[in-house]
Amino acid sequence: MFYGTWWSLVPPLVAIILALITKEVYVSLFCGVFLGALFVGNFHLWKAFTVLLNTMVKSVDLKIIIFDVLLGMIVVLMGRSGGTAAYGRWATKKIKNKRQAEITTSLLGVLIFVDDYFNCLTVGSVMRPVTDKFKVSRAKLAYIIDATAAPVCILAPISSWAAAVNSYVPKGGAINGFQLFVSTIPFNLYAILTLFMVFYTSARGIDFGLMAKHERNAENGDLFTSNADEFKDEMEQERKNVNPKGTVKDLILPMIVMIGTAVGAMIYTGFLGGAKSVTEAFANCDVETALVFSMLVTIVFIAFLYLPRKLITFREMMEALPEGAKMMIPAILILTFAWTLKGITDRLGIGAFFSTTLNLSTTGVAFIPVIIFFIAIFIAFSTGTSWGTFSILVPIAISIFNNNNIQMMIITVSAILAGAVCGDHVSPISDTTIMSSAGAQCHHINHVSTQLQYAIPVVLSSGIGFIIAGFCRNWWLPLIVGVCVLLAVLTLIMKYTGNNGEKISKFESRLEKGKV
Repeated sequence: MFYGTWWSLVPPLVAIILALITKEVYVSLFCGVFLGALFVGNFHLWKAFTVLLNTMVKSVDLKIIIFDVLLGMIVVLMGRSGGTAAYGRWATKKIKNKRQAEITTSLLGVLIFVDDYFNCLTVGSVMRPVTDKFKVSRAKLAYIIDATAAPVCILAPISSWAAAVNSYVPKGGAINGFQLFVSTIPFNLYAILTLFMVFYTSARGIDFGLMAKHERNAENGDLFTSNADEFKDEMEQERKNVNPKGTVKDLILPMIVMIGTAVGAMIYTGFLGGAKSVTEAFANCDVETALVFSMLVTIVFIAFLYLPRKLITFREMMEALPEGAKMMIPAILILTFAWTLKGITDRLGIGAFFSTTLNLSTTGVAFIPVIIFFIAIFIAFSTGTSWGTFSILVPIAISIFNNNNIQMMIITVSAILAGAVCGDHVSPISDTTIMSSAGAQCHHINHVSTQLQYAIPVVLSSGIGFIIAGFCRNWWLPLIVGVCVLLAVLTLIMKYTGNNGEKISKFESRLEKGKV
């Protein structure tokens, strides 16, 4: 009755709408999951319960949960060693103002390109002391983290995202998955323009909409604007555990080991899978296993780095495990519900619904990229997963062109990747959005509501760019036009709202009161 129909969209939409209205993520996600389970079980209560339970068990990615717990432990250990505080002291000497703090945070986000989860939590834990010092709101920090996580990963050939895209490309075509991914990089307008937006607004000190409200509050000493108590215990614990003996190397060296081991393990698992070259290894690696391995190696390295110098005791190191797990519980809980919701929508046939309803082959070829860009945004926003969107749309795009028009296939796949990242970026049930909130210690709905307004100008610019790409079939002209449109939109916003909230326009006042 419900399989493969528009009803498959209802559970995720209910979860998203309830989250935005009530600002209670857990209850909203559970309502969406339970409604979907009722659909699958044909409204038989016991069947719905078993569907929910079994789907949750099958959908939860235990490796990612283990990774999150281990990363939480590493964050706690680096904090207890005094390494994070030492970096904060060092950075505040080098960084002179708020703009430099935001740009430095953005640069760190770009440098950690191996995995978006790793990016979100690492950048957040390292840069919080610095951004707090210069009164950057937690909402702005969460935006910078999120805007330099997935967009960087989808542009980096050496990342978990490249491996995911490669896995969704059918074998035996005119171009293999890794070659296709590399070819899409200059056409991925949303990712490129999002990074441009982050650095441009940071350098110019531009804040608008609800973000301007958060930034004004931060200037007055309120970094959170609302729901500060959510992180009160965690912040108090961090302050108590600051070690004056820690140095910058106690933060930097574990991070180098973490990144280096992750990359090495990805290559090794790729060769174990039969790869013949480094590029094939990255395309066929076991990302999650590699990340868990890198976390374990880093913890061992930390033990040899910290214990002999008595930065921490063995007992404190053992206490860090439950502390790290406790720190990650909110993110893990939301992730569990989000994964379950994805599993429920799969059982409702959301992929089959889009596969049967999309008939882009009858559309003007030049407009296919922009159409599929917005379709990808909708799917990723509704399901909270960009990778799931890849799995639905990439095979469809490849089948449309059937190797007859390689350039249009590349542009269309680029539009899918861009739209999937965009939808994932602004969705309140997205795992990356959730992890960015956790990394910045920002209330999740505050992050979602502020980030959405910053994404809209980029979506508009990218859409125009994909229209041009469909006609000109090159990457440089759409990118130039996209940047020009984005600059024009930001200039218009600056004119009507002012910088840093110094001038509150009628538009912004109405926006804050919910009238726009």
